[in-house]
Amino acid sequence: MTARKSQFSANKQGQIGLLNQPLVLLLLVLCFFSAMGVRLFWLQVLQGTFYRKLSDENRIRLVSRPPIRGRLLDRTGKILADNRLTYALSIQPRLVSKEQWPLLREKLSQLLDISEESLNDRFTKGINRDPFRITLARDLTPEQVLRFKERDRTLKGAQIDIELVRFYPYGTLASHVLGYTQAITQDEYKVLDEKGYQIRDRIGRTGVEAAYEPYLRGQWGGEMLEVDAAGTVQRSLGVKPEEAGRDLVLTLDWNLQVAAEKALLGKKAGAIVVLDPRNGAIKAMASRPTFDPNFFSKTFTRQKEYDDLFLSPRMPLFSRAVNAYDPGSTWKPVTAMAGMETGMFPADVRLKTTSCLKYGGHCFREHNGEGFGTIGYEDALRVSSNTFFYQVGVGVGAKALYSAATALGFDSLTGIEISYEESKGIVGNEAWAAKGRGWGKPGTTPWIPEDIASASIGQAVVQITPLQLARAYAVFANGGYLVTPHLADMNIDWTASNYRQKVDIQPSTLATIRRGLRKVVQSGTGSRVNLNLPNLPPVAGKTGTAEDSSGGSDHAWFVCFAPYEQPEIVVVAFAQNTPGGGSVHALPMARQILKEWNHLQVKVGDNSNS
Repeated sequence: MTARKSQFSANKQGQIGLLNQPLVLLLLVLCFFSAMGVRLFWLQVLQGTFYRKLSDENRIRLVSRPPIRGRLLDRTGKILADNRLTYALSIQPRLVSKEQWPLLREKLSQLLDISEESLNDRFTKGINRDPFRITLARDLTPEQVLRFKERDRTLKGAQIDIELVRFYPYGTLASHVLGYTQAITQDEYKVLDEKGYQIRDRIGRTGVEAAYEPYLRGQWGGEMLEVDAAGTVQRSLGVKPEEAGRDLVLTLDWNLQVAAEKALLGKKAGAIVVLDPRNGAIKAMASRPTFDPNFFSKTFTRQKEYDDLFLSPRMPLFSRAVNAYDPGSTWKPVTAMAGMETGMFPADVRLKTTSCLKYGGHCFREHNGEGFGTIGYEDALRVSSNTFFYQVGVGVGAKALYSAATALGFDSLTGIEISYEESKGIVGNEAWAAKGRGWGKPGTTPWIPEDIASASIGQAVVQITPLQLARAYAVFANGGYLVTPHLADMNIDWTASNYRQKVDIQPSTLATIRRGLRKVVQSGTGSRVNLNLPNLPPVAGKTGTAEDSSGGSDHAWFVCFAPYEQPEIVVVAFAQNTPGGGSVHALPMARQILKEWNHLQVKVGDNSNS
């Protein structure tokens, strides 16, 4: 009986198990299809955009087209900066696996005669910077490009890119003005990406290249190509034309710039600025030592080349035209202006000069060791008397001297487009000294009598740039207007009131200073300007010999304008740490510029008459 019950129970359980099998299968099927549904939902809905992008990247190839950067031209249309076409070898890492790279590297090395070590080094460094495209070699020869094109179907992932690099046909000419371009960094790209830059882009680093970057650069274009699994182009899906940058016509005159560069030859360091006093247009601006901006377009530089440019004590990248130095006697018209404008030393004043005047604990000497008798402003400028201007400067005080200096644009930036490279200089005064003079603790460097005496003749506590000096003398040349120096006209009226301000100066003050500067050239320290230049229009100017407050040898200066009655040109010549006097070293430099300028004026006149 018990056995029969056990058998019945077992049969019943088996029947139940058979009945449950379809349900289990159904549950399994439901789970399987649910998993598939979830996966499909994940792939097509939640991750659809991502995988669609991957698919397109395998099917679609984007060929970027860099914009042509605008050229830099002188005022006559002579090309100062252009673009040169080059070919580069690049690779798209997403199309080449780690296993495929060694074989591709070997093929490229043998085909293009480029070392595997170099290719691998560029690949390794580039993979972290740009996962989409890595440049393996630049400046490929036409022969290398042809070899690649013959075998490109077997070199999947590699391609030849056309690149444009900046080219300066005259090398070092006006290099500090033009500046240079350089590849953007990874950090810069994070910001510039929103402005349409690409990781392979170049950007203006200094000079006009940087100041007018948005105007010059243009916009990238490209073509979208559909390719098959072998990388063969099937069709074009669309083209976006690149937008070329605009050419920029500068105010520079090539002939005057060449003359300025030549005038600086043989000088240890220095600068020349040529300015139109009527509107502030810069006709030439040169600095020495100089550099070749083509250096920054090279794909490979030796360590010595790099050190000579960036680590040299001569500092060739440093523009002396916009850096500040002790001005010496070229500053004396500022002191003259302060004396006359305060009324304490009117235009007809006459002062007795002597061999030495004592201020504080120091004896301030006359440069000829004797004095020049009793003289007025005009003769004081003509012979460059120190003791005359000591009396005026100390008499009016630092506040009045500072007021005259700032009215002429000193102790501030000039407004030139490359002002980010410009020094505003120093015009010492009580407030400046109380704050520590830029190097000491506030309250520890008080203003002393010796300071105002030194400031009266542009020494020790006064530092200005050659460009600031040119701008200040333009005020004496143009009848009392402070102009804005500029390197490109850009359809701007530079004589409008917001670019050319009337200086608050009495006509008698202006006339007295002008006559004094004319006498400097007629019979004073600047008379050698007319040497061997009998047809040169009347010139007015001022020499300067300045002690270097940093401890070096004397600086030599000469500043002038011409023609005297209706000036069209201001020239500042500066020879850094060149002892011997402004009339000996700086004046001949300015004379070369005046000679070339006069030659050009005569040439223009002859052409107009014909």
